Amino acid sequence: MILGIGSDLANIERIQGTLDRFGERFKNRVFTEREQAKAERRRDVAGTYAKRWAAKEACSKALGTGLAMGISWKDMAVSNLKSGQPVMDVTGWAQDRLNQMTPAGHEAIIHVTLTDDHPWAQAFVVIEARRKAE
Repeated sequence: MILGIGSDLANIERIQGTLDRFGERFKNRVFTEREQAKAERRRDVAGTYAKRWAAKEACSKALGTGLAMGISWKDMAVSNLKSGQPVMDVTGWAQDRLNQMTPAGHEAIIHVTLTDDHPWAQAFVVIEARRKAE
């Protein structure tokens, strides 16, 4: 069963401008240390941040709240499995909201996909509820 779907498009050049203007202040407000470390190792630093920005926006939409309803940017974090597949981890208010959305006897699974084609970065998030094995 699908609990929520969200998508977002981020302009890589806009994210680069924000990085240039606000630097560490922006990074520390929006991205976890792990996300920052990943982005800073990449050739396309701004593109990596833009994809994660879009994923956080998409996740907040899939949670049915948007960012205006109490979710912190850092309550949603993108990491990658060894295969490279992106995964979304939620904590804090985002985890509370996910728990509220998830029907009894089910577990929530967050699917995320990221892509970019300069100057755009895009993310889709689908939150699925799967019945727990008995």
